[in-house]
Amino acid sequence: MKPEAVRKYRAYEGVELSERTWPGRTIEAAPRWCSVDLRDGNQALIDPMSLKEKGEIFTLLVAMGFKEIEVGFPSASQTEFDFLRLLIEEGLIPDDVTVQVLTQARRHLIDKTFDAIRGAKRAIVHLYNSTSELQRRVVFKKEKAGIIRLAVDGARMIREEAEKFEGGEIVYQYSPESFTGTELDFSLAICEAVAGVWAPTGQRPMIVNLPATVEMSTPNVYADRIEWFSTHVSGREGIILSVHPHNDRGTAVAAAELALMAGAERIEGTLFGNGERTGNVDIVTLALNMASQGVDPCLDLSDMNRIIETCERCTRIPVHIRHPYAGSLVYTAFSGSHQDAIHKGMKIYEETKPPYWEVPYLPIDPTDLGRTYESIIRINSQSGKGGIAHVLEKEYGLILPRAMHPEFAAVIQELTDREGTEISPGRIMKAFEEEYLDQEGAISLTSCRVADGGGENATVEAVLALHGTERQVRGEGNGPIDAFAAALKKIGIEFRVTGYHEHALSEGSDSIAAAYVCVEEPSGQSRWGAGQDRNIHLASYKAILSALGRSTKRA
Repeated sequence: MKPEAVRKYRAYEGVELSERTWPGRTIEAAPRWCSVDLRDGNQALIDPMSLKEKGEIFTLLVAMGFKEIEVGFPSASQTEFDFLRLLIEEGLIPDDVTVQVLTQARRHLIDKTFDAIRGAKRAIVHLYNSTSELQRRVVFKKEKAGIIRLAVDGARMIREEAEKFEGGEIVYQYSPESFTGTELDFSLAICEAVAGVWAPTGQRPMIVNLPATVEMSTPNVYADRIEWFSTHVSGREGIILSVHPHNDRGTAVAAAELALMAGAERIEGTLFGNGERTGNVDIVTLALNMASQGVDPCLDLSDMNRIIETCERCTRIPVHIRHPYAGSLVYTAFSGSHQDAIHKGMKIYEETKPPYWEVPYLPIDPTDLGRTYESIIRINSQSGKGGIAHVLEKEYGLILPRAMHPEFAAVIQELTDREGTEISPGRIMKAFEEEYLDQEGAISLTSCRVADGGGENATVEAVLALHGTERQVRGEGNGPIDAFAAALKKIGIEFRVTGYHEHALSEGSDSIAAAYVCVEEPSGQSRWGAGQDRNIHLASYKAILSALGRSTKRA
């Protein structure tokens, strides 16, 4: 932006709140959640949802545990009217779920709204009108008194209809729309004027919703406004203070969290922040932020893949791969140092089972959201040795000795540099097989018999293929590996074993053993080899021949 362009803008006015208390508070309990996916979320779509798609989202929200769901603006859209009627007539609204409907302060809209909720056991009727100084001056061309009169008239009409409503309970809600663009004293005055009509009590409170229809300030200023309102409004015991943050500045989540600390008790938002312009506050992120601090969000987010799939299919808006908690790559590390830390942290967590989740770079356990550990570490040219070893262990059960990590990492680094893209676990395993298990060097094992008497009594008799010619060899030593080395020495192959590691690839008497051996040649060159066999001795011998073959190949 050019310097002269910046002069078109001015700072948002702060709040004189010398004794603010919210900075010293913490969030200790979940708020009342109200999903507005079927209203704000729907009106943000290029192609609004069909009745079927609305039904799928409603079913998802209920399954997640939402107890208040704004289903639409039934007086302004026939689809939303029909959808609400479908929910009521088909008995699709659980007894513990309250539907919310939006209306403006006009007689014909209010009448149609009550017609739409006919038969509902409990409904929130949400009245709103814009109160901002800018809209009063530019859009409505009305003074404050006229705006208050509009809200009060709407409140009276809603009360009249509510008193005639048969069978169900009506909960009142009022929003001074564009609260962030409205003077605080005027916001208070109009809300108290509406409350004067509805006469809320502690037993039957009204909801006062203070929306950041446009996010205009830093989150701390929004929190100041919420605390100021909460401490100045009359009859606070009869008020449920709600917030409805939008994300124009990209700080809606922070604004909502600080608003809760400042006295808000209820939050209206959407899954993944889908909403008009830059979106509404993201309830998924908010809820999991709370969970990461040990606060039960009272929403079920354990099947994140289902939530994502349903939302993407019904809204045709993809969830960003880096979206907090939900994105496909947020539990994935490419950086070598991150991979190594995650690999070590998860290994310790799995071994020690501590009371609290503590794994570097992972603020929340992916399995709590239905994700798997296998996708945490993925490999490209930025990856490190620890990440590569993690993939082999988690995907294929291969536990490479730590001293072997740098050597195989160099093989993968060469591969990723050459291919220039991420490589899959299958491609990593194929590279391991090609480098270590499929060695066809100058020497190979045709057959072998081991007599292991323990101590220094091991004897190996083997048939080796040496440059295409079979040779029978025999060696003795203080163990099977030492005996095999002695047998090879008799045909001129000198080496020293400097590293050894083995493990079973599965449980059971017939499981395959994996062996890893590091050999040092007279030249001082050391290389690792790997072998697999149902017989651990043969797996070790194959590993030795693998290392010797790699030495010849890479010389």
